Amino acid sequence: MPRPALIIEDDADIAESVRYNLEAAGFTAIVASTGEKGLALALDAQNPPMMIVLDLMLPGISGMDLCRRLRRENQTRRTPIIMLTAKTSEADRIAGLDLGADDYIAKPFSVRELMARVRAVLRRVEDDAAPRYDDGQLVIDFGDVRVLCEGAIVKLTNKEFTLVSVLAKRSGRVVTRQQLLDQVWGYSYYGDARTLDVHIRRLRQKLGSCGDCIETVVGVGYRFVGCGTATRAAKSTGHE
Repeated sequence: MPRPALIIEDDADIAESVRYNLEAAGFTAIVASTGEKGLALALDAQNPPMMIVLDLMLPGISGMDLCRRLRRENQTRRTPIIMLTAKTSEADRIAGLDLGADDYIAKPFSVRELMARVRAVLRRVEDDAAPRYDDGQLVIDFGDVRVLCEGAIVKLTNKEFTLVSVLAKRSGRVVTRQQLLDQVWGYSYYGDARTLDVHIRRLRQKLGSCGDCIETVVGVGYRFVGCGTATRAAKSTGHE
């Protein structure tokens, strides 16, 4: 039996629309109208969801609190979560991403856009499971804990390897500073956030000609763009 998509939404019309379109696209779907019921279904060991569409404005447990709880549970720590909300401020979007949401879509939304985002996060899950990253210039072997740039081994510390791995497994996505601190240094880390910038700078230096694979997103965090992407961009602008 395929794992279902879990829709946690208290608006019956929206929940039914999302369920209908997911099932029309070949998914199975289950609906929870409260945070408490959603939590129980998300943690169902017999039928765990493959992804979660989560409304923020829920009765009982709020969507933000629920997302925080799900990211602390081993079973749902890596389950893709798409947040639905009427809140559209930059602060709200960053707060949702910092809690571990994979994507964020504001109401009212196009069902076609939602389905495209569902397919995108599921593709990223498949990519995250890949044993290595290889763009022809930079190779990251997640299993062997090894990085090569243009065929030469790059000597990294454990923290630096974990940092580049977290970014590479989310290639093309912005990873916020708080997400990186949580995943590389741990949820209990309360030190100076500037240590992340220091590690990124050293990582880029050690990667040498492959250092441009990490892009700074000012005020938010970092994005892994890969060397192949950087090279193509340079060629297209005549700055190879």
